[in-house]
Amino acid sequence: MEELRMVGGEEGEEEIFCGIDFYVLPEGCIAAVVSFTSPRDACRFSSISKIFKSAADSDAVWENFLPSDYREILGRSDDGVSLLDSLSKKELFMHLADNPILIDEGAMSFSLEKSTGKKCFTISAKNLTIIWGDTPRYWTWHSEPVSRFSEVAELVTVCWLEIKGKMKTSLLSPNTEYAAYLVFTMGRGAYGFYSPAEVTLQTSGGKVETENVNWESPHRFQIVPRRSSAFNQLRAPMSRTQPAETEDETKLPKKRADGWLEIKIGEFSTRRDDEDGEVEMAVLDVKGGNWKGGLIVEGIEIRPKIVNE
Repeated sequence: MEELRMVGGEEGEEEIFCGIDFYVLPEGCIAAVVSFTSPRDACRFSSISKIFKSAADSDAVWENFLPSDYREILGRSDDGVSLLDSLSKKELFMHLADNPILIDEGAMSFSLEKSTGKKCFTISAKNLTIIWGDTPRYWTWHSEPVSRFSEVAELVTVCWLEIKGKMKTSLLSPNTEYAAYLVFTMGRGAYGFYSPAEVTLQTSGGKVETENVNWESPHRFQIVPRRSSAFNQLRAPMSRTQPAETEDETKLPKKRADGWLEIKIGEFSTRRDDEDGEVEMAVLDVKGGNWKGGLIVEGIEIRPKIVNE
């Protein structure tokens, strides 16, 4: 193969790739090639030269990176039509990657995984099945400025904690490895979370995945208050009346960039022909029998697995 050489596209400079002078190719041809790569690669190509930038930023390229049903999904959002009318395809992609939008009257949020364009959904707490969730003695519902949803669920006190959700796999990107996460935090004075919870993920194909996770670890995990006063009250350290199991025995929550915490419920794969499939997710803390309170639930997020996540 001839040498690979790419240099800036300014006047007097050459642009050669595998022996091909790209200046002899129409911009549309370059765009067609770039559309077979990935959103991450397209952004890299746009820095090579002016002709590459024009091609890599074109609607023809980014239309290919958006999900095939993106117009239908945006039609389920109050802000979707305005986004379609006001943004280029690349701008729309980046907006959906950085800013989840509410769909189905706030029942879920939708976004894109930036490096691949795969679909991500978060099921709101209101759209989950929470045992005794409609009983004020056990759970309360309120708005929270740091949440994408209009309401979150806050646990008053229960000894039987059970949260379940489900999602049709046809709504997700096909042929994709996904993972599901409970998105939560702990309010001031949270207590009783010293025993591990059981998380379960089940697909319509019969696969069942069950693991134990710790809500906290006195050895390593610590919830650090953020500067935002609105969130400081939510993120006070939890009660440590009894020691948690060791880190090697159970998994631990992780901090998210948006300030919430998450625990992985499980992983699953989608297929191209999986039109009637469904995935069910559950978080149970029922075996210890201890009373607990202060858990604040935003929802369950389903997003593509990425390397080293």
